[in-house]
Amino acid sequence: MTARPRVGDGQRRARLLRRHLLDGSAGHRVTEVADAVIGLHATVPSTVHLAAWARGAAPDPQTVETALYDERSVVKQLVMRRTLFVMTRPVLAEAVGAIGPRVAASERTNILRDLRRDDGPDHPEAWIERAREAILAELSDGAALSAPELRRRLPEFDIEIMRDHGKSYGGPSPMLPRMLNHLAARGEVVRGPNAADWHRSRPSWTSMSSWLGAPLPHVDEAAGHVALVERWLRRYGPGTEADLVWWLGTTKTAVRAALASLPVTEVELDSGATGYLMSDDLAEVEPVPPRALLLPGLDPATMGWRERDFYLGSHGPELFDRTGNGGQTAWWDGRIVGGWVLTEQGVRVVPLEDLPAEARDALAERADELTRWLGDDRPAPGFPSPLMRQHGRARPSQ
Repeated sequence: MTARPRVGDGQRRARLLRRHLLDGSAGHRVTEVADAVIGLHATVPSTVHLAAWARGAAPDPQTVETALYDERSVVKQLVMRRTLFVMTRPVLAEAVGAIGPRVAASERTNILRDLRRDDGPDHPEAWIERAREAILAELSDGAALSAPELRRRLPEFDIEIMRDHGKSYGGPSPMLPRMLNHLAARGEVVRGPNAADWHRSRPSWTSMSSWLGAPLPHVDEAAGHVALVERWLRRYGPGTEADLVWWLGTTKTAVRAALASLPVTEVELDSGATGYLMSDDLAEVEPVPPRALLLPGLDPATMGWRERDFYLGSHGPELFDRTGNGGQTAWWDGRIVGGWVLTEQGVRVVPLEDLPAEARDALAERADELTRWLGDDRPAPGFPSPLMRQHGRARPSQ
């Protein structure tokens, strides 16, 4: 029996830096950055801009705004793991086809559960269909409307359901905004222009076809899974089956079917686990000279794997919150070595291990560069890590 190829942690880090455009290469466009990581996390608006800056594709925040709202070459969509991503149009079609049905079904189930409460409508399933038709009719002419505007235009469907009655976090839940997420997962509506600064979110909604200027191409679930698994292996590989299931937010059955239809090779990882690579991608990648990186919270390089020891080491408790959201990270030589915080004085790096003088100086220089790039803007972290809470001004995202 032929032994499986071995891919060590050092080679995995080299691949991460090269494939995610964190190797110091220049001249990248926002679309190239989005494709390099398949999709940029967008739950916190500033993550998109800061992730592009870290990869040399955003000389200023407006560069990303132009790609999002003027060129519309990248689009925000709720897909993998019910997380908001910014993706190029081809990836958008694959993600909506593969993961959209699962997210849409989950959203519909949750809406139905609440509509069936005592204060809900008499016919919840009919209400969902009528609300869908009403929303799509309002957006049929290319209009871009905020959730509050839609609620005012559709008073018949502007209902609130009391959730978690008697609990401190309970209260009325308006249903129309939740319908927008459901329709977005179906690929029928999309977040349009943002009526706030680049680091805040106040989206309007419009029809997907009007925003794109054409209908979104149809990709079926199986083909979408195959396309996304191949993209992930080429950008994040090698990785395990568990990594793929987690990243996609899908089932083992779907991942195994996709792997079975692709020309993949099993490889042995330093952890002892079995990883996968595309069979034409087994050659070693040239290592990247040590360099300093400051990545935003929820950056794809931080959040790309379920099993993160090869670049995170023992720093997880300081840099991830209790629900698994990664905070702002400082990197050296392909590893996370600390975090960073934004204070009134600017960006400050907080190391979590002893670093050579070269690393300390490079990280300090990078912090100065980010401080200058931000100027007077102070984006708030959406999911502050324990390190950020301890050392920075970790106020809620606005």
